[in-house]
Amino acid sequence: MGAGNLLTNLELISPADFIKQKVQSVQDYALLAAQAVGNLFRRPLYVADMVQQADLIGWGSMPIIILAGAASGAVLALNSASTLQRFGSLGLIAQLVSVGMVRQLGPIITGLMVAGRNASGMASELGSMMVTEQIDAMRALGTDPTKKLVTPRVVATVFMLFFLTIISDLFGLVGGAMVAVLMLGLDSHQFWTSSWQILAFQDVFTGLVQPIFYGFIIATVGCSKHYRLSRRRAGF
Repeated sequence: MGAGNLLTNLELISPADFIKQKVQSVQDYALLAAQAVGNLFRRPLYVADMVQQADLIGWGSMPIIILAGAASGAVLALNSASTLQRFGSLGLIAQLVSVGMVRQLGPIITGLMVAGRNASGMASELGSMMVTEQIDAMRALGTDPTKKLVTPRVVATVFMLFFLTIISDLFGLVGGAMVAVLMLGLDSHQFWTSSWQILAFQDVFTGLVQPIFYGFIIATVGCSKHYRLSRRRAGF
């Protein structure tokens, strides 16, 4: 009985319709992302909404970013210590932690934490506004929902993810220093000196450019699904 009901409820679509749906989804996302960027050059800018979203995204994510960054740096130092010790190169652990956190781990960990905490919140918030017809009310009052709801979230996410990545890198180095000094017996001054000297401009530039793209993708993907559904419901 259960299997029969399941087969009855299944909706089979042709491969052509499936491809059309996917292409339509990509098109809707690209249009939403383009509108979010284009709204930055049109008035009004809704600066108050941007500041509010920046506070929710930045300050609200601070504890988990600090914890994740420190844990990542500590784990990186601890796991690499045994391998470096075999070759008598334990002093290189500071350079490994510094380059690893600043160049790749810091931006990736920060992006994942912000995506898990804020992207789902954006989707659920816009979804509830769609169900309660608040988005339709905005259109009726002459307010562009993309400009009011999406653009502030995109700007705030990109802006705050940049600084959250710097904080994550810093506490990643702190976590690595704690492991190196307290567990491996290395000198703290030597650790921080090596960490600073190994970093090149390319490492810092690469680590600080990534959050800009990550933040844009996180915000636009988080806003796209329910906003697209609300727009189709309104007939746009």
